[in-house]
Amino acid sequence: MGLPRHCLLAALCLAASVAGAQQQPADRFPAAAMSFLGTELPQMEAAIAARDRDYFEEAMGRMLDFSGSWGFRSKDNPALGRYPMCTDAVSDFLVVGMCRIMTTADACEPGLPARFNANLQKCREVASRQ
Repeated sequence: MGLPRHCLLAALCLAASVAGAQQQPADRFPAAAMSFLGTELPQMEAAIAARDRDYFEEAMGRMLDFSGSWGFRSKDNPALGRYPMCTDAVSDFLVVGMCRIMTTADACEPGLPARFNANLQKCREVASRQ
C-alpha cells in the first residue's frame, strides 16, 4: 500500500490508455462518475473507520476498470475534458481516503480534501442536470 499519488495517477493513465475499447457517450460520464463514487465512498468510509488498507488496493482495481471503460484521462475520449470536476473527483477519491489513514504520506497535500469536495459537488450538480 502507501503508493504516492503520482504512482496512482500513472497507473490510472496507463490503464486508461490500454482500455479505450468500450467507449461510452461523454455526456453520460458525470452520472456514471457519481454512481461509481456513490458506491465507493461509503465503502471507503467504512474502510477508514476500520483502518482497512486492503480496501484501497481493491478499490484501485475498480477505479482503473471504471476509468478504462470511459477512455478516461487518455486520448481515447477527449470529450471527457468537458468534465474535469468529475475526472478529478474519480482520480482523487482514493488518495483523499488514504491520506485519512496515512497522514504523513507524500501525496497528502493540505488542499486536496477541499479540492476533492469541491469537484465532487460540481460533478454532482452537472450529473443532476442530465
